[in-house]
Amino acid sequence: MPTALITHTACLAHDTGSYHPECPDRLRAVLAALETPEFADLLREAAPHATAEQLTRVHPPNYVEAILAIRPAEGELVQLDADTAMSAGSAEAALRAAGAAVAGVDAVMEGWARTAFAAVRPPGHHAEPARPMGFCLFNSAAVAALHARARWGVQRVAVVDFDVHHGNGTQAMFAADADLFYASSHQHPCYPGTGAASERGTANNIVNAPLRPGSDSAAFRAAWSDTILPELDRFAPGMLIVSAGFDAHKADPLAQLRVETADYIWITSELMRVAEMHCGGRLVSVLEGGYDLEALAASAAAHVRTLMQN
Repeated sequence: MPTALITHTACLAHDTGSYHPECPDRLRAVLAALETPEFADLLREAAPHATAEQLTRVHPPNYVEAILAIRPAEGELVQLDADTAMSAGSAEAALRAAGAAVAGVDAVMEGWARTAFAAVRPPGHHAEPARPMGFCLFNSAAVAALHARARWGVQRVAVVDFDVHHGNGTQAMFAADADLFYASSHQHPCYPGTGAASERGTANNIVNAPLRPGSDSAAFRAAWSDTILPELDRFAPGMLIVSAGFDAHKADPLAQLRVETADYIWITSELMRVAEMHCGGRLVSVLEGGYDLEALAASAAAHVRTLMQN
């Protein structure tokens, strides 16, 4: 069964300012890598808008309204914090990014795709219920998880995250719900400062595997093999969503892990195994970080290539 690629040109119109690492060229690099003949069988879909109903399952209505009301004039920026800015195209991009994750869930649940990759920006896993941060406005992975529950009746949903930065927003949204599972490997200490192994949620439904700066492929794979994957198997999700950040790569400038492109093939294969065992093979992946353009493009292509092998 094929893999769906869900994206939208509106995600390129989110302007973060000169020299900001979370720039439109990131998405251009990923999409260019997925235009080669080996990816001809991808089902390419335009991302819809996320609806207010979908967004407010994880964000308070007044927060959603406030973010969508920020519409700077063309060429101007509104700075939400030291790292997070909005331009004239940002609200539309954020709606499409969350909408792509939702559409990925619909694709795999309707059965016309087995796996889906939402190639979008801005990223989402740092967005807390009522706070934008870390380049993120809406938490797309969490929106997708709650959509799977509300529309499709999937009670137990897991989000797993291999971005180099801890997904504090997703953890905050999931920690009190025993039927939601969040697991992350990430550099620690590093932004945003959360993600200690002791942070377990109300029902041991949070699993963090912090990695010291300089940790290599062996440490990354051990974190997943020894800590995260066994807990994910025990949770037995009905839907698996991946926060796919590629900034743990050794070439990435924003942190100091030493993950190789081959490791993304390995972890994708492992997550597909879990999805096959518990979710009928259904897996939805959402682009998060990755700031070296060459490494990002190669890693995302390796990830999608592996998703297609189902």
